Amino acid sequence: MSTHTALGLDVGHLRVSFDGFVAVADTSFRVAPGESFGIVGESGSGKSTVLRAICGLVPKESGTVQLTGDGASHAPGSKAFRRRVQMVFQDPYGSLHPRQTVDRLLAEPLAIHGMLDAETRIERALDEVGLGQGFRFRYPHQLSGGQRQRIAIARALILEPQILLLDEPTSALDASVQAEVLNLLEDLRQRRNLTFVMVSHDLAVVTHLCERLMVMQRGQTVEVVASSDLAAHRVTEPYTLSLMQASSGFQRASGTV
Repeated sequence: MSTHTALGLDVGHLRVSFDGFVAVADTSFRVAPGESFGIVGESGSGKSTVLRAICGLVPKESGTVQLTGDGASHAPGSKAFRRRVQMVFQDPYGSLHPRQTVDRLLAEPLAIHGMLDAETRIERALDEVGLGQGFRFRYPHQLSGGQRQRIAIARALILEPQILLLDEPTSALDASVQAEVLNLLEDLRQRRNLTFVMVSHDLAVVTHLCERLMVMQRGQTVEVVASSDLAAHRVTEPYTLSLMQASSGFQRASGTV
């Protein structure tokens, strides 16, 4: 189990463009250590690009990404930064190598970062996400969607990061499995003292897991609100209200999604 203290994240004036198209225009936000922070918006709003820019999967044109808190002096893009900031992708089948066993998938990041005790770490990671040792030598196609996403979470956690970036982590799953995975993530956040930044188009999912959320539209920040304020319709921007109206059955509840 990680003994690290939680780290926060400070993103300042982030700008990302692709061949002249501005995907993220000028986005700034801060996430406190141990907080669960959501980013919502319609498709093409730039929310997933923000996550990819934070972890270095896409180059940022300008802006800053900094860790905050104790021991947060690691430069973005450095090996130390990548160990502390891990990402869970939307499609677990696409993010897991189809010809590698679960054991190999979990061992690879440990080898890259030179971490010892691989056997113990792999066993513990599988236990933490609710899968037994019988899954170690299975291939992704032998797993259900929910099981694949649990493996993806285990792979992110095995390096003992302090921040998890979650890109639509339940959108590819059946509704009956979504709540299980969300509850697993929240339990892991509490036990490991993790900081979450979660992207989703589903307001109910985000407010179930996140304390605050940022609304994005066309690459820009519309507003940042507390989940409780969103549930009570205490928002100021018309775009946020339109998102709420478009989210069928939107509600905040402690036990269901």
